[in-house]
Amino acid sequence: MALSNRDRIDRGLEAVVAGLGPYVLRELKARYKDRWGYAVAGELDERRYSRVQSADEEAFLGTVDAQALFKVMWGCYNDVFRDKLAHSGRTYLSELMDVLPEWAHGGAFNLEDTQRALDTMVRLLKAVSAGPEAEEVHKHHREVMRQIFASDERREVKRVVREAPAVPGGPEGLLPWRQVVNPHPDVREGRYQEAEFAADLAEVIHGTADPEYQDPVEFFKRTYLTDGMVGLLANAAQRLSGEGGDPVVQLQTVFGGGKTHSMLALYHLFGPDRPFASVPEGEKVVEASGLSEMPVAERSVLVGTDLA
Repeated sequence: MALSNRDRIDRGLEAVVAGLGPYVLRELKARYKDRWGYAVAGELDERRYSRVQSADEEAFLGTVDAQALFKVMWGCYNDVFRDKLAHSGRTYLSELMDVLPEWAHGGAFNLEDTQRALDTMVRLLKAVSAGPEAEEVHKHHREVMRQIFASDERREVKRVVREAPAVPGGPEGLLPWRQVVNPHPDVREGRYQEAEFAADLAEVIHGTADPEYQDPVEFFKRTYLTDGMVGLLANAAQRLSGEGGDPVVQLQTVFGGGKTHSMLALYHLFGPDRPFASVPEGEKVVEASGLSEMPVAERSVLVGTDLA
């Protein structure tokens, strides 16, 4: 069953409490020693957190929720957290404190609001070195991003169709598209997930992408080598082998036009462990490049250092 945006916010906040609670406790103890419980009670409802005044760590971690954590951090920020989390940490905290009232009152979250909230949670968790919890929230963030990509692509397709010039004589004589192309089996049988069509180069580099993008054989099974992609790959082969090729290639496409897909093709095609012979119809690239064999490139040449 697909999760709603609110479900993802719920799970994100649960991960924030799990990852942030021990960090907040540790920093409070480092600053206030045995009196850390009084600092907590001073920021919160003393009746609910009366046991915390006795420096009961288990009571604190077992009772505190996201709202309480945020209030304690905000109230003690300059005294406890500023030196380590700096201004950016306070900004993340402020953004999440703005999310809480809408969440607490059952408000609706659209995709963009959900993406922003989850992204801020990830950043805050990474700032306190809560790696496992940050990765858990990041999984939800990636799924929301895929939904946004799919939604944007559908809108762009509708716009292009709407603005396309009318065909002289109307659509008469045009064959149904299913008689012109043969969809992949998962498309024909309705088994595909639209969110899977949002490629992410960083996920492939880190080995966390879906098999359709992570595995080079599966990737090229689902990739049709258009004339444009053949030209791009041939140009890259010439450049990597020192036999010509343009040093800069500018891809001018609309959203969903294949820029990331082309980058993935380059990444898989010229890597040291990806034999070119496994690429279906790869001979087109060989012929277009004029080379006898495909070059091999280091991964650092094929991707930016900020993604590697």
